[in-house]
Amino acid sequence: MYALRGGFLVRPLLISITLGLIGAVFSSLEETIPALSAWVPTVLFPSRTDPQVAQIILGAIAGSIMTVVSIVFAILLMTLTLASVQFSPRILISFVRDRATQWTLGIFLGTFAYCVAALPAAHSLPQPFAPVATVTGAMALALVCVAWLIFFIQHISQAISVNHIVDRIARETEDVIDTIMPAAQRYVYGTSDLPFDGKEREVAVNNTVSGYIRYVDTARLLDLAKAFKVRVRLLRRVGHFVPAGVALFQVLPGERLNAERAHELLSTFDIGPTRTMQQDVEFGVIQIVDIALKAISPAVNDPSTAITCIDQLGRVLIRFVSRKPPVSLLCDPPHVVRVIVPWIGIEGLADTAFEQIRHYSASDIAVSLRLLRALDDVASTCHDAGIIEPLVQRGRRVVAGCAERLGPDDLGKLKQRLTMLEARMDSF
Repeated sequence: MYALRGGFLVRPLLISITLGLIGAVFSSLEETIPALSAWVPTVLFPSRTDPQVAQIILGAIAGSIMTVVSIVFAILLMTLTLASVQFSPRILISFVRDRATQWTLGIFLGTFAYCVAALPAAHSLPQPFAPVATVTGAMALALVCVAWLIFFIQHISQAISVNHIVDRIARETEDVIDTIMPAAQRYVYGTSDLPFDGKEREVAVNNTVSGYIRYVDTARLLDLAKAFKVRVRLLRRVGHFVPAGVALFQVLPGERLNAERAHELLSTFDIGPTRTMQQDVEFGVIQIVDIALKAISPAVNDPSTAITCIDQLGRVLIRFVSRKPPVSLLCDPPHVVRVIVPWIGIEGLADTAFEQIRHYSASDIAVSLRLLRALDDVASTCHDAGIIEPLVQRGRRVVAGCAERLGPDDLGKLKQRLTMLEARMDSF
């Protein structure tokens, strides 16, 4: 369902089928109930007994709409190509999932289907009939298409802006964080409160299809583990690539596992050729980092874009540290570990967000200063010394990396900002 909602197939197809059915049903009802066309002003149709007028209007709208559809597709393909080359091919998933684009294709194709479905109702034999109300609806849809085309051009012009792209990715990443890290959790226990022997012999279940772990149905996995009276420990987290034949998870005790149960446990994983934003917070961060790295490359040399990306990365990390960690130990009943799910932590996410940018921006004072500010912003929002200390260490690495490439004046600015970051740690 996630894949279907995020493509150019389902939503445009449903809109097209709906409008096509409306055109067919409305024209049929109008022929059965002539009173439906009485409300249409005579200015639009002076002669209501000439079906050729209706045929010409419906045919003209259908033909022109298909021309516009080809233009829309050309604009869309040009946008996807430009975004892929200029920013990163991984951000195309955000364009494909854009609802405005899906509605645009659906409305234009739906208007064409409406006109084609209504055309047979306009006939000369056995007696002339012109579906006046249906044609009026087609004209109204044509006006909607004209207005929607203007909206679509405006939307695309904003969609290819780097600020808009990065902001959209950040918002989608925050939505993923809100999903997997809600404010309240059930059965959240520390590892020390859940005694189990990690040295017990476990039976590995191998992956059957090579790909990335895109989604884990933890609720169903927990139910199956309870029903089978086993403990399931995932070996890799969401976003990791697992080749076929490599162990995906381990089960304890192994004697309770058979081929049928192993197949049911494997069915709780969604594995595919590309990463998605269902549960993968790191993938959203990677998309923003890709844009930043390309911006600070010598071929592009666009530090302003990199600074924008750093700002959005700080925003994502602030949302991440403000939430309780995802549940790694799922229990049912309480204090009985059934499923162990690894999730990315703040240190891993901070490494993904800042380490590559820090390495490649060591000679850029503006980007390095903004890195330190982003680290300070994240530190200012949390009250856990265990989180602030790694942020301070990353700030020190930023300054150390720039010490060999920047002059004393620029290095002094960095040290001044680092002092502000270190003060966050001194307050504990």
